[in-house]
Amino acid sequence: MARIIVVGGGIGGISVAYELRAGLGKGHSVTVVGDSPRFSFTPSNPWVAVGWRKPSDIQIEIGPYLGKKDIAFESCGVQTLLPTENALTLADGRRLEYDYLVLTTGPRLAFDEIPGLGPEAHTQSICTTPHALHAWQAYQEFIKDPGPIVIGAAQGASCFGPAYEFAMILDADLRKRKLRDRVPITYVSSEPYVGHMGLGGVGDSKGLLEGEFRQRHIKWIVNARIAEVRAGEMEVHEMNEAGEKAREHRLPFKYSMVLPAFTGVDALRAVKEMCNPRGFVLIDRHQRNPTYSNVFSAGVCVAIPPVEVTPVPTGAPKTGFMIESMVSAIVENIRADLDGRPAEAVATWNAICLADMGDTGAAFVAIPQIPPRNVTWAKVGRWVHLAKIAFEKYFLSKMKSGNTEPLYEKYLLKALGIDRLK
Repeated sequence: MARIIVVGGGIGGISVAYELRAGLGKGHSVTVVGDSPRFSFTPSNPWVAVGWRKPSDIQIEIGPYLGKKDIAFESCGVQTLLPTENALTLADGRRLEYDYLVLTTGPRLAFDEIPGLGPEAHTQSICTTPHALHAWQAYQEFIKDPGPIVIGAAQGASCFGPAYEFAMILDADLRKRKLRDRVPITYVSSEPYVGHMGLGGVGDSKGLLEGEFRQRHIKWIVNARIAEVRAGEMEVHEMNEAGEKAREHRLPFKYSMVLPAFTGVDALRAVKEMCNPRGFVLIDRHQRNPTYSNVFSAGVCVAIPPVEVTPVPTGAPKTGFMIESMVSAIVENIRADLDGRPAEAVATWNAICLADMGDTGAAFVAIPQIPPRNVTWAKVGRWVHLAKIAFEKYFLSKMKSGNTEPLYEKYLLKALGIDRLK
């Protein structure tokens, strides 16, 4: 009997645990180690931050549902990884040993890289559900005395979609409250242009998103490096194509949300031979670590190079469809190893994004993620807003039922009328 430990209780971790159980049967043990007893549907965090959702709407106590599938669950988090010993220690000091380790930890949020950034300083975050709840509490105070808003993604960020979403969700919410005329909104990003999204653009995403920003009276500063955030003021350096400071902006704000750069979590960063300098897990084309062949990884914590060099550093996003594909490849390759066969499964690193805009939305498909592409697709419409609501409900039901169907490939792509996945 093989002992398989999955570190991470998010979308990637729970998905791979269910798929391992379905793919390997009950002859092997599967344990999930998370840092919370609750699973959160992270894509819904922007709605929590404006009060359109409560945390309880997008969270479930995951342990009992995993237990129904004979999957063990530890919620205290990992303290130390010991890959040379095929073991790890939990935050409470216990030691667990494994035959296979799957790392789906998600990122460490590097607020510390910019003075004054983050919920413990002067800006909000929607990266976690607790952060989104904190942002909602701050927003309730803001609407009592509104003023300028700055929304953005810091240098080194690799997740831009939620920043676009949140800027336009705020616009929609403020219009509903009849406060929009009192709130200038500025979007600040390390991207070289609006709509780059860490993907080098998807179709005419530049024109599409610039048009949405103009329609909504949202100004923008791109090629931006945030130097410092002070109470009520953000110092932003706008860079030229050579990466040199061209202009300096001091942006006043009464409310701000900025997505930070990511690094690997502390337990990963401590195992330097397993990771790149930022602490992301190095993997081969079969999702396996080159140093430790029984260690696999998926999701935001894997090392993926930027799609292209940009004047201000930007990272490549890891979207839900990509994570789903990584998870399936991991399960196939662990099963092959158990059967004494070589690993052959390879993930299809394609990007699919449903971006809500409050009262409408934008859908982007890039297959493959890195240009040139076989499929480039971008559309705007209210149907995207409705589709994201439906997807939220379906995904949460999947987490409760243990359904291992490939949601993006089976349902979302077909709904978009796309059948070419390679």
